[in-house]
Amino acid sequence: MGSRLLLVPLGCLALLLPPPGAAEFSPSLDSDFTFTLPAGRKECFYQPMRKEASLELEYQVLDGAGLDIDFHLLSPKGETLVFDERKSDGVHTVETEDGDYMFCFDNTFSTISEKVIFFELILDNMGEDGQDEEDWKKYVTGTDLLDMKLEDILESINSVKARLSKSVQIQTLLRAFEARDRNIQESNFDRVNFWSMVNLGVMVVVSAVQVYMLKSLFEDKRKSRT
Repeated sequence: MGSRLLLVPLGCLALLLPPPGAAEFSPSLDSDFTFTLPAGRKECFYQPMRKEASLELEYQVLDGAGLDIDFHLLSPKGETLVFDERKSDGVHTVETEDGDYMFCFDNTFSTISEKVIFFELILDNMGEDGQDEEDWKKYVTGTDLLDMKLEDILESINSVKARLSKSVQIQTLLRAFEARDRNIQESNFDRVNFWSMVNLGVMVVVSAVQVYMLKSLFEDKRKSRT
């Protein structure tokens, strides 16, 4: 299963290469992160990749007015690979080369509302399988006597590992969907309560005005008779 790491966002406006000491993901199979992006801000992250590997990135806006964000994905050469404008979610997969890939979430178009953003990185072909196989070979002895095939064991373990990682990924996405739906429901609940109070206030005012008008009509009649 992939490790989960805390990532510190780096605010940037126009960056092509990561500055010294910049926070980055370690080469893991699966990493996810949730952060709050203030209004009028832009946050960028870096991911080092190897040649002929695969980078899959999925993001969702969980909370904030409009549930939308601008998204950019740049290659190590500074070329724009993906640009999403005012979208609530997206899934992108790219075949990579050696270097640091940069992806940014841009909320500069919003002057009031902050956004809560969830994103997940899935890295494939990062060269870890060969190391795993070498590690297993150090612990497996006497395979001829036990009539065991190392390749079959490794294939079964890798299959279980892949399925467990996929299960974790699906559960993480479901939690993200649940969080966004809950935020929408809470926002609708607050809106309904607000307008209900407004309607109640209008009804009270209208009732008071009607009582006053009726009372004033009866007072005028009594004055005309005297």
